[in-house]
Amino acid sequence: MSKLLPHAKPYIPYILVMLLLTLGQTWSSLELPDYMARIVDRGIIGQDTHLVYRTGVEMLLIALFGGACMAGVGFLAARVASGFTWRLRQDLFTTIEDFSLFEFNQFSTASLITRNTNDMQQIQLVLGMSLRMSLMAPFLGIGAIIKAYGLAPSMTWIMAVAIGILVAIIATIFTIAIPRFTKLQRLVDRLNLVSRETLVGLRVIRAYHREQREQEKFEAANADLTRMNLFVNRLTALMQPAMLLILNFTSIAIIWVGAHRVNAGSLQIGDMIAFMQYASQAIFAFIMISFIFVMVPRAAVSAKRVAEVLATEPTIHEPEQPVQTKRLGGTVEFRNVTFAYPGAEAAVLDDISFVARSGQTTAIVGSTGSGKSTLVNLIPRFYDVTDGAVVVDGVDVRDYRQAELRAKIGYVSQKAILFSGTIASNIAYGAPEAAEEIIRQAAQTAQAAEFIDRMELTYASAIAQGGSNVSGGQKQRLAIARALARRPEIYIFDDSFSALDFKTDAMLRAALQHETADKTVLIVAQRIGTIMHADNIIVLDEGQIVGHGQHETLLRTCAVYREIASSQLSDEELALVDAALERDAAAAGGGE
Repeated sequence: MSKLLPHAKPYIPYILVMLLLTLGQTWSSLELPDYMARIVDRGIIGQDTHLVYRTGVEMLLIALFGGACMAGVGFLAARVASGFTWRLRQDLFTTIEDFSLFEFNQFSTASLITRNTNDMQQIQLVLGMSLRMSLMAPFLGIGAIIKAYGLAPSMTWIMAVAIGILVAIIATIFTIAIPRFTKLQRLVDRLNLVSRETLVGLRVIRAYHREQREQEKFEAANADLTRMNLFVNRLTALMQPAMLLILNFTSIAIIWVGAHRVNAGSLQIGDMIAFMQYASQAIFAFIMISFIFVMVPRAAVSAKRVAEVLATEPTIHEPEQPVQTKRLGGTVEFRNVTFAYPGAEAAVLDDISFVARSGQTTAIVGSTGSGKSTLVNLIPRFYDVTDGAVVVDGVDVRDYRQAELRAKIGYVSQKAILFSGTIASNIAYGAPEAAEEIIRQAAQTAQAAEFIDRMELTYASAIAQGGSNVSGGQKQRLAIARALARRPEIYIFDDSFSALDFKTDAMLRAALQHETADKTVLIVAQRIGTIMHADNIIVLDEGQIVGHGQHETLLRTCAVYREIASSQLSDEELALVDAALERDAAAAGGGE
C-alpha cells in the first residue's frame, strides 16, 4: 500500500481545506437543534414572537453556511478522488508499459485490464464517499453525544444502547463481507478473461461450431459473479432497514422516557426535541461509519491489487551506466547464450553462438517449439538471457538504454498487430515524423501499395482495432512496411511471411534485398523457399544449433534441415540440388 501514498501528497492541502469546511458543516448541524429548542421553549411556549423571528433568521443563516460548507466538501472530495485515481491510473499504465513479457504472463492481460479499470473505479468511488463521510462522522457523532449529555444526562443510556447494537451489526457484516470482496474481484477477472477469449477467438469458435460451449463458459462465469454480487449486496442491503429500525426505536424510547421527564417538570419540551435530534445525528454518524466500513474493504482489495502491480519490479532494468554508440551497421552476435523461462525446469535455448553481420541475411529455421521466436526476442530485450550475452555492435544489449537499443531494430512480430487509425498512421507508428514519401516507399517495398491504392481513401483509409478490416496477408505487409519506414540498422522478421502467397513472398524478398542491402536481417521462417537464399541459415532443434551454413550445404550435412526441406520441396527440386552438389564435388576432386 505504500506505493499508493505518494500519489496522495499533492492533495493534502485540499484535504486540510475539506477538514475546515467539515468542521463548519458539523458546527452548523450541532447548533440548529439548540436554536430549535429555544424557539419551542421561549418563543412558542413563552409566546415571544420577536425571538421566534430573530432566531429563525439566525437558523436560516447557519443552515446556508452549513450548506455552503457541504457543497465545498463535495466539490473537493470529487476533485481529490478523481485526481488521485487519474495519477494512480497513469502510474499503473506506465508501470505496465515497462513490464517484460514475463510480468505480463505473471498477471495475465485480462487481470491487468481489470486492475486498470474496475479496480480503479472502486477506489475512486469509495475514496470520494469516504472523504465526505469519514471526516464528518467522528466530529458529528462525538459532538452530538456531548450536546445530548448536556441536555439530559439521565437519557443518554438510550443512545448508548442504540450505538452498541449498531456496532454489533457493523462488526458482523464487516466480518462476513471482507473475504467475499476478495473473491468478487477474482470473479471479475475470470469474467473478463472469458469475455476476452471469446471475442478474440470468435472466428475459430464459429468455424468449429463451439458457440454453445463458449456460451456455457460465459454463463458459468457470469452466474458465479452474479451469485457473489447478490450475496454481498443483500448483506449490505440489510444495513439500511436495520439502521432505520434502530433510529425509529430510539426516537420512540426518547419520546417515551422524555414525556415522563417533561410531565415531572425535569425536562422542557424543546430540550426533549433537541435531544431527539442529537440522538438522530449520533446514530446517523455511526450509520455513515458503517457504510464506510462496508465500502472500504472492497476498495482495499482493489487498492491491494493495484499496489501489487506497482510493487512488481520488472525483470529487465535500465543499465546504471548505459553505453552510447553511433550507427555502426547493427552486427548481432550471440555468445554462448542459454535461456530458460522463469520457473521452467529446462532451458529453451542452450549454448547458442553465431554472428549475424551487416549486409547479410541470417535465417533461423527449425521445428515447432525449437526456440526460434525466443531467440530473436532476446535481441530487443523482451527477455534477458539466463547465461551468455547477446551483443549488438560490440556492446551487450543489457548495457544499452532500452529505447536506444530498440531504435536500432525494426521488428515484425509473429502475429501482425495493427492499431486503430489509418494505414498511414500504422506504417509511421515507429517513425512518427516520417515523410509521406518514406511511407509510400515502405508500402511499395512491402508489396502493400497494390491493395492500398485500390482503397477509396488510399493511405488515409481507416484501420479497425486489431486490423480486423484487412486480411491476414495485408496485415503482414503493413507490419513489414512499418518496420521499413523506421529505417533501422537491424531487421527482425519473426515468421512474418507465412500469410503471403508464394508470388508475393518472392516479390517481397526481392524488394527487401535492395532495401536492406547494407542492413542486418534476421528471418525466422517455416518455409524453406523463404530462407533458402539467405547468406547463413541457423538450424535449431530442441534449443540447440544442429547446423549452419547455406541451403545447399545444409541439405548435404544437416539431417534436420533436409527433413524440413523434404516436407516442403518436391523430389525433383531435391534431385536437382543433389545433382548440383555431386557436380561441385566432382569438380573439386578433379581439380585436386
